[in-house]
Amino acid sequence: MTTVGHPEPWVASLSCAARSVWAKHDFDTDDWLPLYRHMSDSASVAALLWDEWLPPQVRRLLASALPGGEGDARLLATWLCCVHDIGKATPAFASQVDGLADAMRAHGLATPSRKQLPDHSYAPHGLAGQLLLRDWLAARHGWTERATHQLTVVIGGHHGVPPTNSGILAADKRPDLLRTPGSERVWLDVQHELLDSAAERTGAAARLTAWRDAKLPQPVQVLLSSLVITADWIASNPDLFPLYPNAGARAHDPVRTREAWRRLGLPAQWRPGEPQGTPAELFAARFDLPDGATPRPVQEQAVEAARAMPAPGLMIVEAPMGEGKTEAALAAAEVFAARSGAGGCFIALPTMATSNAMFDRFLTWLARVPGMPAEAASVFLAHSKAHLNEDYLALMGGGVTLDLDRDGGDGRDAASLIAHRWLRGRKKGMLSSFSVGTVDQLLFLGLKSRHLALRHLALAGKVVVVDEAHAYDTYMNAYLDRALTWLGDYGVPVVILSATLPARRRRELIAAYTGDRDGHDHVEQARDYPLITTAAPGAPASVLEPRASGRGTDVLVEPLDDDLDTLVTRLETDLAAGGCALVIRNTVARVHEAAARLRDAFGEDTVTVAHSRFLDLDRAANDADLVAAYGPPGRDPAPDPDPGPARPARHIVVATQVVEQSLDVDFDLLVTDLAPVDLVLQRMGRLHRHPRGEAQSDRPAPLRRARCLVTGVDRTTTPPEPVRGSRTIYGEHVLLRSLAVLRTRLEADTDAGRTVRLPADISPLVQDAYADDDALLPPEWKDRAQEARTAHETTRAAQEEKAGVFLLDPPRRPGRALIGWVDAGVGDADDSHRGRAQVRDTAESLEVLVARRSADGTVTTVPWLPDGRGGVELPIHTAPPADAARTLLACALRLPYQFTFGATTDRAIAELETDMVPAWQTKDAHWIAGELVLFLDEDDRADLAGHHLHYTRTDGLKATRAQ
Repeated sequence: MTTVGHPEPWVASLSCAARSVWAKHDFDTDDWLPLYRHMSDSASVAALLWDEWLPPQVRRLLASALPGGEGDARLLATWLCCVHDIGKATPAFASQVDGLADAMRAHGLATPSRKQLPDHSYAPHGLAGQLLLRDWLAARHGWTERATHQLTVVIGGHHGVPPTNSGILAADKRPDLLRTPGSERVWLDVQHELLDSAAERTGAAARLTAWRDAKLPQPVQVLLSSLVITADWIASNPDLFPLYPNAGARAHDPVRTREAWRRLGLPAQWRPGEPQGTPAELFAARFDLPDGATPRPVQEQAVEAARAMPAPGLMIVEAPMGEGKTEAALAAAEVFAARSGAGGCFIALPTMATSNAMFDRFLTWLARVPGMPAEAASVFLAHSKAHLNEDYLALMGGGVTLDLDRDGGDGRDAASLIAHRWLRGRKKGMLSSFSVGTVDQLLFLGLKSRHLALRHLALAGKVVVVDEAHAYDTYMNAYLDRALTWLGDYGVPVVILSATLPARRRRELIAAYTGDRDGHDHVEQARDYPLITTAAPGAPASVLEPRASGRGTDVLVEPLDDDLDTLVTRLETDLAAGGCALVIRNTVARVHEAAARLRDAFGEDTVTVAHSRFLDLDRAANDADLVAAYGPPGRDPAPDPDPGPARPARHIVVATQVVEQSLDVDFDLLVTDLAPVDLVLQRMGRLHRHPRGEAQSDRPAPLRRARCLVTGVDRTTTPPEPVRGSRTIYGEHVLLRSLAVLRTRLEADTDAGRTVRLPADISPLVQDAYADDDALLPPEWKDRAQEARTAHETTRAAQEEKAGVFLLDPPRRPGRALIGWVDAGVGDADDSHRGRAQVRDTAESLEVLVARRSADGTVTTVPWLPDGRGGVELPIHTAPPADAARTLLACALRLPYQFTFGATTDRAIAELETDMVPAWQTKDAHWIAGELVLFLDEDDRADLAGHHLHYTRTDGLKATRAQ
């Protein structure tokens, strides 16, 4: 157990005036805490964070910037945490509580009342502390003012936003806020006394001269800032560090610190070891391989490439859908983590659905990875609907037991994965060692926002895996590239996965990470597939070409007129002997139209709908049902007592893009709206995804060849015109390029001509679709294609400009202070729909909770929910019980695009607020307070903002404009 010094010399050496300065006060109890005690608490916490929690990867980066290496870095971090609140030793702060200010006045620290300091906001205590430390370093230790900024800005920004130059100038013009006129000398003496004592107590006094000439890189300043914030939050928790006079036995260090650290129970970080043996042995130990199976070539090559790199850096793995890229990334991440000193891993995915699907696989991997801490490892599911994930909820209740003897162990019996209480929430959750979540958590790294430093600390100590990297537009890519730039400077290993990555985008990713934007021509020219590219700052990129695994599917591609009768006729023919068809539409409206017509033809029970406009609980159930019915055949030969729904003999699923990446499902026949070619190929990945008998003999005979029918295009025009909804989502230029590269297949009259060979054709099709030339476009398309290109380039330029408004600058030269680092930012950023809109170029969607209200005014949860959660009465005069409130929270629904426009959004919010239940907005109803609730009638209908809404369990929400 490490502590920092002994409290008695610290206390005994201080004057009565210095000991009278207060730092914490509870207005309810009138308890308080002196500043010197909070300084001591913070320093003690900082030392413990360094010794027992901070990953080696972070410690090494901090150490590299200082002349004394890791010893200096630990000392600097501890000292900064100790002095972070020195700005509270000012009249601007002390005047907030008259009773405590009176005690300071009695010792000569003249303090005006708050009314006498109307401009106190010019010197908040963080900024005041920055100025006091600046002046102390200059006066006592000979620093130049410019040299102080790289350290003092850490103090100024410890509440989440580093000060701006204009803020510093304004505070400098109000010296009365730092020292009361007439008693300046007394104030100055106390401020210097506290700073002198802190320097002596921590040992920093002996190193300040050596640090004077150091030039700290901005990433180092960010990490020091985040350490101060973390230590301050812990030391400011009165449950851990009680206030006076009721502190009792925990009033003094080391007893106080030891007890607080025990009660906090912060899990230690992962300490990975270098995985030994062949890639085959590694995969056998970590993953559920079928008997006799071996890793695929791309998986073996990923491990070998990670081992061959001079130092961990960036790896891009391009390989077909279903080729095991995720397992390859996790194996490479284990190698990277051992060599870099990472303390955890984060996997970023495009959507909440893909995150949920990954989470269970991630937990399975963690259960087999050595190096876990003795008691528990912290895990976090990083998206706003994590409370609906049963696997994550289980971690909140004590965790999942890990068998630490699996790889030989060290005599320990077991540890746990837990969602630690303190490491939950939008600002602290990502500090957990292991996390899975939406890519927004990574994109936020490049967004100017409050407490951004914490997000940087959360990822600076991990290996980062980015899945489905092709799924982002220009706006999102601006934030992804900036995040990669910072990760490269932190030395964070990154693995990027994609099945369909344009070569130009590959080069852009490498340039962002390495900072070298002029080299890497050979990377963009590589068109082989599969492909593994590795790169690190200051080193040339390497390209590896693993051999194909031999797995593949030949898909016959055919055009289908965009007519519902034509669709019905074709499905009647192709499904005559049975089979399961997937019909993907690009909009929910087209899903509803197609599903209604297909039900008329095939019957209600034969058609299922899947899209994002379901209640959260319903969508989760829909996804589970789809995977159960259409997922991979089970490997376990033992009979399952509850096997779930069997694969139907004949069925049609009509879905939006939710099945494109989120679900491991396998269909006999695919009908898809035209989409960008990379997404069409992703959709083909849901076709004959898993073997079903020899030569697919378990499929109906007419469907044993994979077949993809492309619709959603008016082929009577020149060039063919994609339907309006598709043009709105993807843009006409990208769709015409997609149609051009598929044209020869769509127009062929033989099976050989219509065949797309997966994976062999993936890279050629994608590279041609995203090339700059128009060689593949028919001459008769030229004029319309040029108009579409111009519109596309205009849109991209607008996205780049819009993204730049809140885009974080890249790291500046070493020694340049973080002053103004997040100036003109967005404030707080989170993973709500509003937060995600900040890093995605989407309109802010309106989300509501859905309940049912009967004619007599009784309010209940919707009746069809399982496990006794449906039809539960919700009181309207008091806060609902916690279980009922959580159920209501799980019935969140995103309203359709009609409600994303200004006037309609404002009207909808006003109508919903008028219908609020006051008792649900109190602190007793914290689960649902502040949420908008949509009340459906007994027929599950409602009117909102000039629209008729109708929700059904089978189709989700339909919205039609009122006449």
